[in-house]
Amino acid sequence: MDAILTFISEHYIIPFYLIVWLVSVACYRTYFDTPLKYYPMYLMYTFLTELLGYFIKFHEEFQVVSNNKYNWYNVIIYNIYSVITFLFFYFVYWQVLHKEVHKKWVKIGAGISLLSYAISLFFQDPFYSNLYYADLVASMVLLFSIWLYYKEKKIEFNPYPKKHNLMFWTSLGLAVFHSIFPFLIIIGYEAPKIWVNYNLRGVLWIFILFMYGTFMIGVMVHKRKAFR
Repeated sequence: MDAILTFISEHYIIPFYLIVWLVSVACYRTYFDTPLKYYPMYLMYTFLTELLGYFIKFHEEFQVVSNNKYNWYNVIIYNIYSVITFLFFYFVYWQVLHKEVHKKWVKIGAGISLLSYAISLFFQDPFYSNLYYADLVASMVLLFSIWLYYKEKKIEFNPYPKKHNLMFWTSLGLAVFHSIFPFLIIIGYEAPKIWVNYNLRGVLWIFILFMYGTFMIGVMVHKRKAFR
């Protein structure tokens, strides 16, 4: 019991992911036929990635790198997670957007993001380093996609309040997080003393909690007819 309490207190973000997933499943009937129908799968993938990251870092039998000096490195699973996450949300916005030219821009942006990850592989080892410059490019593309979405929403008539629109909450969380996340990761690698001295890991966790908190609020308060 003490071990469980210690795990929760030191890694509280992992059970929080599970809670968000449970809420998303409980409310699934209200958005199962929308572009976010794969939301629960994405949230469970997030939870499992974090759980695997924990086991790799603290249990040698889960080692994924050949160098025993770095047997706690779990960065490869997060690099894979980043690519899949960005592609998932690009796909969501590609479906949500109405204008063909905007859909085309999202597809081009997705291609640019994938290219940036491919190029990063020539300069960074994904087993030992986050592909943080590619993350920056991908985040900017996602923010651009969100801007396109809000641009379309601004000129649309919708009788329902924004608070009842699941895409509003999803976009809010993504926009705030990805405005900060890539820069924090770059600081962590390029200026590690600043990362440590200012406890930027804690800052990153706050933004993660905010993003997934908005996801959870969205699935709880949204109305099916207000989706778009």
